[in-house]
Amino acid sequence: MVGIIVVFPNKDNATNIRNLLVRAGLNVTGVCTTGAQAMNYADSVDEGIIVCGYKLKDMMYSELREYLPDHFEMLLIASQGKWEEGLASGVMGLTMPIKAYDLMNTLQMMLQNMDRRRRKRKKTIKSRTPEQEALIRKAKELLMARNNMTEEEAHRYLQKNSMDSGTNIVETAEMVLSIMNE
Repeated sequence: MVGIIVVFPNKDNATNIRNLLVRAGLNVTGVCTTGAQAMNYADSVDEGIIVCGYKLKDMMYSELREYLPDHFEMLLIASQGKWEEGLASGVMGLTMPIKAYDLMNTLQMMLQNMDRRRRKRKKTIKSRTPEQEALIRKAKELLMARNNMTEEEAHRYLQKNSMDSGTNIVETAEMVLSIMNE
């Protein structure tokens, strides 16, 4: 789940930004005034965006960024002079005074980028080692020999049992080999 966490030292500013985001249909996980509170909220979601000011009650934005997991991004709202030297990786900046239109567009862009990265991570094929491939092949051969199955049927059998038991196909192949070799 993607969450947006709003962190500003002034609770009224944080609440106003939260209200703006909620009216735009975005899911705001939490509103807080310290980096420690933001990290607690960050623990409750898989990934997200921190919308924050330059200086929080207990730390600077850069410290908070260091403490956050990699799957979090940060939108810093501060005067241009505060981040002229550049921003850290995973941090975007909006200059004060902030326009609602710019805030919404920037957050939508960040959410789309996170969604794109999530899909890319899911698409990466989890490759098996040659030993794992050999184990699956042996289990299929055993099923084919003992149960008169085709290779496709043996593979589907392993897949189905894997899904039914909540284990991966390699563990299922190991189980088949240990049971049928007894």
